[in-house]
Amino acid sequence: MPRGWDRPLYIQPFDHRGSFQSGLFGWKAPLSDAQTGEIAGSKQIIYDGFRAALAAGAPVAKAGILVDEQFGAAILRDAKAKGITTACPAEKSGQEEFEFEYGEDFQRHIEAFDPTFCKVLVRYNPEGDRALNQRQAARLKLLSDYLARANSSRFMFELLVPAEKAQLEKLKDDKKAYDLGVRPRLMVEAIRELQAAGVEPDLWKIEGLDRREDCEQIVATARAGGRDHVGCIVLGRGEDDRKVREWLGVAAKVPGFVGFAVGRTVFWDPLVAWHAGKATREEAAARIASRYREFVNLFEEG
Repeated sequence: MPRGWDRPLYIQPFDHRGSFQSGLFGWKAPLSDAQTGEIAGSKQIIYDGFRAALAAGAPVAKAGILVDEQFGAAILRDAKAKGITTACPAEKSGQEEFEFEYGEDFQRHIEAFDPTFCKVLVRYNPEGDRALNQRQAARLKLLSDYLARANSSRFMFELLVPAEKAQLEKLKDDKKAYDLGVRPRLMVEAIRELQAAGVEPDLWKIEGLDRREDCEQIVATARAGGRDHVGCIVLGRGEDDRKVREWLGVAAKVPGFVGFAVGRTVFWDPLVAWHAGKATREEAAARIASRYREFVNLFEEG
């Protein structure tokens, strides 16, 4: 298939694993079958909310879900059967260094679900540990080559550029200054390094940016060298409503940014209320549907 994805795409991500176990339920691995089932049930609430949003008018052709195999296998199968765009993660959850969730068996797991997108989350600071970056890039090239050669799934790359200690020290530990003045440049460098290493995503999932010119530079880098149809989407990074709205408002005006993937900002509070017995499953799903539609409308208006 030709590289790239330049169509609108509004993803509801809920592929979180460790944060569900510990953050929502307070559990540690290994989980019992009953605990696994309860987490899967909580993710069904999110999926119910997503489907309610579609039924209420969110554009089906532009909508999609990102959910994991461990707790969301049934959801992935149902969504695929219904013609919904799906994405499934390939990375091991909660690791500082990218590793495949299923090791050398990663191909079989992708083929079992045949998602629209195979997604990876990677922490990559080009001024960080060089050996670490090279190890990650080598693994990611294996996946990139496989998806381009032998699989129908597209490649979605979630790039996180966490600050190195020395970088923050120069800024007197001002993380906002890092996000505004340093991270955009590092993101561009990271994309260039990964491309040079043979890692070729169809879609970059990008941390929010405050300035239009930074978004434009990211798109130009992602599409350099004939990659004309590669797209970018904004991730929510668990930020509050105000900040996510700012990021989406900036990105929506930049050609090449085709959508968003906002997860916890949409579903976390409704799920916490449900888990605490302060909301029914139906009420939580309705809140999730409403929140998802708000972000869809915001991006469409932008």
